[in-house]
Formats: sequence, structure tokens, C-alpha cells
Amino acid sequence: MADTLPMVRGKLTPDAPLAPLVWFKSGGSADWLFEPKDADDLAGFLRELDPAVPVMALGLGSNMIVRDGGVPGVVVRLGKAFAQVEQPDIVTMRCGGGASGILVSSKARDAGIAGLEFLRGIPGTVGGFVRMNGGAYGREVSDILLNCDVVLRSGERRTLEAADLRYSYRHSELPDGAIVVSATFRGTPGDPATIGAEMDRIAAEREASQPLRSRTGGSTFKNPDGHKAWALVDAAGCRGLQIGDAQVSEKHCNFLLNLGNATSADIEGLGEEVRRRVKAQSDIELQWEIQRVGEHHG
Repeated sequence: MADTLPMVRGKLTPDAPLAPLVWFKSGGSADWLFEPKDADDLAGFLRELDPAVPVMALGLGSNMIVRDGGVPGVVVRLGKAFAQVEQPDIVTMRCGGGASGILVSSKARDAGIAGLEFLRGIPGTVGGFVRMNGGAYGREVSDILLNCDVVLRSGERRTLEAADLRYSYRHSELPDGAIVVSATFRGTPGDPATIGAEMDRIAAEREASQPLRSRTGGSTFKNPDGHKAWALVDAAGCRGLQIGDAQVSEKHCNFLLNLGNATSADIEGLGEEVRRRVKAQSDIELQWEIQRVGEHHG
């Protein structure tokens, strides 16, 4: 395949291990890892790449299980070149797809823009939470997104308005294979000290309730209508449940942990066992919130 890959200005790595790049620290390799130099580099590469080659975007890998058989095709990782945050006017922030929630919320605080504090509580990057309609503490991306710039799988660049994404809970209709290279968020004028205090409250609440110092994948399951996923998992007796080195967190039942040497199959298998037990206990079918990508071994 190397002979057929387009020339790039960024970095192309064959057979690249993905485990170090995701929070769970498990899983296989990508056929190719592409770290584009800029949006033009990405667009040119995708335009010339054989349309049959699958392409997947990877942010901080905070809400993702990479299966043990690895990911076929090309994984695109938006690095520092895509982590810029600018302030076009008094209430908006234009953020690269590789910028983290912590960076965006901190820049908004310094600029006196309120309403973006909740991003402090979302692990991951702009590209990921725009796609997933990421949310925390009663707010979600659909509340603040004006528009986003994407590169389609064809290499075409397009600006999508928030309405084009047809947001619902933890879901958007972003076209398959589209990669978010930047997004513009709108807040309201605020006092930096007040905004900072709210961000500190969010950070403290997360620290108290979530296993942040562990190898985890963030929220495992979506909250079903009228229910909290963690409470359903707890009621089904799954707190602390373990398969191999994969464990349901005792601190927060909607988090799975890699205690050391869990394979992705262990982690995903544990999630499926939790879903089975919750269904048996409460007749509610939990839906995965974590993205599961790549191929199973064998």
C-alpha cells in the first residue's frame, strides 16, 4: 500500500501502535497513522487517497476502545497544528479540531466568555466532542456550536452550520468519514473570576466522583431516558465486576478500568456483560457511549 499513498507534508507512520495514544492503553495498531501538517495537507491526502481505503480520526482517544486486531487503513491524528484557539469577537472562540476541552474552556475564561465552562469536564478534543455532541454538567456542544469546518473523506472542505449536524443526545449526523478540523463556539460575556470558579467546581466534582487517575475510557454507556447509567449498573450488582484486568470502577459504575494488562477484548467483553446484567435486572438496554473501533483478533 505504501506505493499508492499520496505524498504528504506531515508524518505518515506504518503499522503504528495505537495503545499508547488511547486512555485505556490497550488495542492493536493502525495500518497507517497520519499526522497532517495542516488542513490543506489533510485535504490533499484524502483527495488523492484510494476511496476504498478506510479513514478514521483520532483525538485524545479518551472515549474509545481500539480492538486488539487493530484498525485497517489510515488513522488521522490532529496534533499541535490543530490545537490553536482564537477569539474572532467578544463572545466567540474559534478552536482547532485538536484542541482539548481544558484548553478551550481556559481560553474562554481568560477572554471573559461564559457558557463554555462545561468543556472543562469533557476529556478529549474539539473534533471528538463536536462529533459526539459531548456534554457534562447540564450543558452540551449543541448549546454553544455555531459552525464547524470539516474535511470530507473525498478531500472536499466544507463548513457545516450547527443545524446541519442534527444534534441529539451524544449523537450528530456528521457525514461518515468527515474530520472536524475546527469549530466556532459562542458563549456570553462573563467575569473571568466567576467563570474560573465554575470551572474549578467542575474539576473538583469530576475528581471526587470519577476515576481520573486510572486507565479508563470516560462514560461507558449513554444515560437512558429518565435514568442514570451508573445507577442501573450499580443496581445490577456490577460495581467492581472484573474480567481479566478489566474492571467496572468502584468509584463510578459507568467507568471501566484497565487495571494493568487488560486486552481490549477484556474491556469490551466486560461492557457487554454489564449490558446483559442490566437488561436482566431492569429490562433496559444500555447503549455504548464509548466508540469501539477496529477489528477483533482472529
